[in-house]
Formats: sequence, C-alpha cells, structure tokens
Amino acid sequence: MRREYDFDKMKGRKNPYPKLLKQPVTIRLDRDTVEYFKRVSQKVGLPYQQLINLYLRDCAVHARELKMRWAPAEASEPAPR
Repeated sequence: MRREYDFDKMKGRKNPYPKLLKQPVTIRLDRDTVEYFKRVSQKVGLPYQQLINLYLRDCAVHARELKMRWAPAEASEPAPR
C-alpha cells in the first residue's frame, strides 16, 4: 500500500447505483400521523422518515391498494348534489 495517492491521475466514474438513490420530496402529512410514526420510530430505533419510507416501500413492493369506501350519508342529512 502506498503512503500517498495522486488523485489527479484517477478517472472519475458515474454512480453505478443511480436508481437506488433516494429522492427528496415535500409531502404534507397530518400532525397526528407524523406523531404516530415518531412514537413507533422511538420504539424500533429508526428515524421516523426512514420508518415512513419503509412502510411506503412495503406498500409499493406488495402492490397494496387502498380500499376507499365512504360510509353512507345518514337519513337526516340531504344527499350531496
């Protein structure tokens, strides 16, 4: 092993894993949702952003779909038009 290396002679190369890099995004979440993930993150010892990412990744990997079902309007309320 050399004592010193001359990095000026080295050639740069592109990152071989660009698809694995994380993309910064801005997302608006309810305060109670963030607090929930912060509480869970303290229990498991991970940063809450990483925990949210892991949860969303699991949803994407397993192609989980939301079931959006709304409760029927009560009889006393007029139906929306």
